[in-house]
Amino acid sequence: MGSAACDAIAACEDLELVARVDVDDDMSTLETADVAVDFTSPSAVMDNVRWCIGRGVSAVVGTSGFTEQKLRSVQRLLTDAPQVGVLVVPNFSIGAVLMMRFAAEAARFFESVEIVEMHHPTKVDAPSGTARRTAELVAAARSEAQLAAMPDATAQASDGARGATIDGIAVHSVRVRGLVAHQEVLLGGTGETLVIRHDSLDRTSFMPGVIAAVRAMPGRRGLHVGLDSVLGLD
Repeated sequence: MGSAACDAIAACEDLELVARVDVDDDMSTLETADVAVDFTSPSAVMDNVRWCIGRGVSAVVGTSGFTEQKLRSVQRLLTDAPQVGVLVVPNFSIGAVLMMRFAAEAARFFESVEIVEMHHPTKVDAPSGTARRTAELVAAARSEAQLAAMPDATAQASDGARGATIDGIAVHSVRVRGLVAHQEVLLGGTGETLVIRHDSLDRTSFMPGVIAAVRAMPGRRGLHVGLDSVLGLD
């Protein structure tokens, strides 16, 4: 993702690629940048964001595994740097952003909803950031609609059989060679089901979102989550 993002940015006439920084490289080459794009790992991302904020460099964060706790930490760091903006993006695919939005819209009308996310086996976090964000949006929509708890008569289950639970939403993770990034949101009511699915078949599908995020950062302050505001969907 980092290499693809660098190539996409370098190909844009209105953007200049200042530096490519890999693990163990000197990050000082980023000090002249207006925006840094982070595609690293959950164990490294907070140090990178802290470095950027401390030097007045705004950041677009595409690293997965960005928890609510990490968001609160970034918010605290930004209190001492009001001129800096940080945009955390669970998924840069335009289709995935719309999938999450449609799922949240639909969740108000169905008794049941579960999420299945499917990725390549080298992905280090489970569930994915996209699935986590989808669950949060779906849960908020259900709460706003004052829906009752979802039916589930499971009394006995093998460990993990019902997946993880995020804000009361069951999320199931699949890791299989050959997959890239895929997600289904399954919604059900009496006599009908609705499946909202998105498939990223190649990492190039994320690049338009990366470019849009980078272009949107100048002038942005504080913490932002998701591409919705960048795409005019909020």
